Formats: sequence, structure tokens, C-alpha cells
Amino acid sequence: MGLFSRKPKLPPADRPPLAADERVLAWAAVGNGEGDGVVVASNLGLWLPGRGHRLGWHDILKAVWSGRELTVTPAEPVAERDGYALLTDGPAETYLLLDPGELPHQVRARVTRSVAYTEHHRLPGGAARVAARRVAGVDGLTWTVRLDPGTPVDDDTLLAETDRLVGVARAATAPVD
Repeated sequence: MGLFSRKPKLPPADRPPLAADERVLAWAAVGNGEGDGVVVASNLGLWLPGRGHRLGWHDILKAVWSGRELTVTPAEPVAERDGYALLTDGPAETYLLLDPGELPHQVRARVTRSVAYTEHHRLPGGAARVAARRVAGVDGLTWTVRLDPGTPVDDDTLLAETDRLVGVARAATAPVD
């Protein structure tokens, strides 16, 4: 593409069911571009082939761009705790993007921008990451604890510690009057 060339518009047949206040930022055909679907980045999140819903930027735990493939690891909610959600890694999804354009940049920028606070902690029986994320259309921060793989999800001692860690993090990030 030349210096001022633009990627053609997203074909109407590939356009996901966008919300009224949602706009397409970037998109890329998956695989050979012949019926494999598209990945669409919007201001509210990421639309992936085979899913009937958008993944909010705050719902993406990790996104990795290899130069040809985009791998997305979504959050898998395990439990709602007092003031935060307990999460594990969902199955990673990998998409071959032959003409990625701005899509990898938009994904990285939007996922990164959604993170307001993050800190990793050792826990009894494992480890976890406490995070505060910005959610489009929601005031304030949304708190989560993502358990590392292999960390038990139903251990009372561990859950008491995650409750304490979120409380400490919330206090440390609260605005001062």
C-alpha cells in the first residue's frame, strides 16, 4: 500500500452487530480471507470469528502478536467476590492475519489502556494478579484477581488473602480528598 492508501471498508457481510455508540477502529481477515471470518477491533472491544458477542477490552487477559498470528486469552470468570471478580485464563484463541493493518496496534493499545493498576502476588498454594481495569461506559475501576494456572480456586485461606490484597490495592489507589 502506498503512503496514503487505506484498507478498504469492512464489507457489510462481515460487520458484527455493533452497539449504537460503537465504531470500527481496525479489522483483518482471518486465514486466507475466504470465509474464515474477520477480527474486528472497536472502541468497545474485540469481535472474534465464531463468537456472537464482543470481548470488552477489560475481558482480555493477554493478547500476543507474532507478526502473523494474533493470540487472545480471554478472562474466564470463576466467582464474584465482594468488590471484585475472581478470574482464570480462558482458552487461548489464535488467528492468522495475512493483512493485519492497524489491528495488532489497536488491540495492544486498547488492552493496555484498560489497565489502571496491576500487581502480582504469591499466595498460599499459588499466585495471582490483582488488577483494576477501565470498562467502557462504566465510571470508576473494575477490580479483578486473575489466578495463575494451577492456583486453587476454592481454597478459603487463599480467598481471604485475595480479599485482603484487593482491599489494600483499592485503598492505595483511592483518590485523596
